[in-house]
Amino acid sequence: MAEIRLPRLEHGQAKIKSVPIAVTPEGFWCCPSPTVFQKTVRTQNPLNKSKPSPPSQTASSQKKQTSVNERKASCVASKTNVVSDVQKTQGSDAPAAKASLANEKVPRSRPENVPRKVAIEFGEPGTSDFKVILLGRQGVAVKLSVHRSVLVEHSTFFASRISGQQLVFPCLEIDNCEDAEIYVETIGLMYCRDLKQRLIKQSVSRVLRILKVSEQLGYKTCIHFCLEYLEAAPWVGQEEEEKVVSLVSRLEGEGIGVKPVLKRVSPETPTPPNDTFSHILELVLTSREEKGRREMKSVVLKLLKENNSLASSSSEPSDLCYETLYSSCRSSLDSLLALFKQAAEPDFLDRAVDKREPVVRSIYLEADNMLWLLDILADRQAADEFAIMWVNQQELATLHTSLPMVCRHYVSMISSRLFVGIGRGEVLPSKDTRHLLLKTWLQPLINDYSWLQHGCRSFDRKAVEEGIGRTILTLPLEDQQSILLSWLRSFLTGGDSCPNLQQAFEVWWRRAFRRPYGESGILGQTENRTL
Repeated sequence: MAEIRLPRLEHGQAKIKSVPIAVTPEGFWCCPSPTVFQKTVRTQNPLNKSKPSPPSQTASSQKKQTSVNERKASCVASKTNVVSDVQKTQGSDAPAAKASLANEKVPRSRPENVPRKVAIEFGEPGTSDFKVILLGRQGVAVKLSVHRSVLVEHSTFFASRISGQQLVFPCLEIDNCEDAEIYVETIGLMYCRDLKQRLIKQSVSRVLRILKVSEQLGYKTCIHFCLEYLEAAPWVGQEEEEKVVSLVSRLEGEGIGVKPVLKRVSPETPTPPNDTFSHILELVLTSREEKGRREMKSVVLKLLKENNSLASSSSEPSDLCYETLYSSCRSSLDSLLALFKQAAEPDFLDRAVDKREPVVRSIYLEADNMLWLLDILADRQAADEFAIMWVNQQELATLHTSLPMVCRHYVSMISSRLFVGIGRGEVLPSKDTRHLLLKTWLQPLINDYSWLQHGCRSFDRKAVEEGIGRTILTLPLEDQQSILLSWLRSFLTGGDSCPNLQQAFEVWWRRAFRRPYGESGILGQTENRTL
């Protein structure tokens, strides 16, 4: 393959960017910083927006700038022991660069039309026997002075392109290089003896870029160390995690060992999700520490809302989840009924505080568990069975009236939540279930209403009253009348200690005291004919 020579730069067209070659134990090599290419693109020959200075001022300022640059260059060389690529290997290009610097009067071209060139040397200076030219975006051309043996040893891509070819001019051009900066760094890593030490200083995003280029070059050693780095380094945020998993998963089919990295997101021997979910529920439901319990209930509920079905290899993962939830519901109901029976004993109030308090506390915890489970089911539109389960608790409802209000009012929160769910359309039980819910649990709720308002911070009076009213209005008109008239008696007696269902009452009134829809339709047709 003939060497591709970039056109010689005319005076005033562009400057050749000189990249210093850092001295390392491995030899001379340099991976330019991320800003080298950006500065090459942005700062070479900017538009001359300022007015031209007089020749004398231009010359003096040029001399001043040159002396400053010389001082900076000598300082860097003394401190970091670096040498210039252009000074050592690109001597033929130096006159053009100096000419462009010296001639300030030549009109400057627009930046986007100016060819840009970065020259970099790897290995011992002056011993390179191969050129690689990267043609990147925005017209950037990167010329690498490298060693054929190094490329062939580390890269299957270069080995297939170089080995066995008798080139007159040993040069390889790579067009449309998407990430020239990382391409240069990856080739530079081929000259390193300790890749791990080089990569450990990088960020995850940069290692991912190196991994991508290493895959393209078939640089297996670098791929191995990139994966080792990604397995150990923390991934910050979901977006970064998705990028890692996406790129690493792509390598899985190429016989590369990516399992250690992917084990973070996919276990080697998956545990049935129902077992894990059941264990989490058990831990939260049996907790007695108020703050941790409350916070973890909020976290689990939020996570279930974000992902409305548990990840599972089963064909019916949602059924497993529902069975687990309803199993917990039944367990809590059994415990609640047993506690109500204890609290309903005649001598319960006469017992010592240390005997009564654990029972009251347990009633609160079980009721709170039921509320949490109901929230999960309602959010998943799967609480209809819960409503059926709740309306069939006739024994619990009977015991409710005989318990002290301080013990029983937590249970009325469950009824309140069901009414709110029906009013919002989250729970859609049958007509018979809705009617039985009102018949069984509305009066106990009215009896506890004052305590609920003052003793429960999460109680939302407006939402509860709206939910009760809407639930009533879903029934046939005769049932609406029976329930609302019963409520009216309670409201006229208890006032603010009773739910205010005035809005539902007004709707029922308009429905009850007007002509039936059939009759009004016939009457309307008759009136239209008369007119």
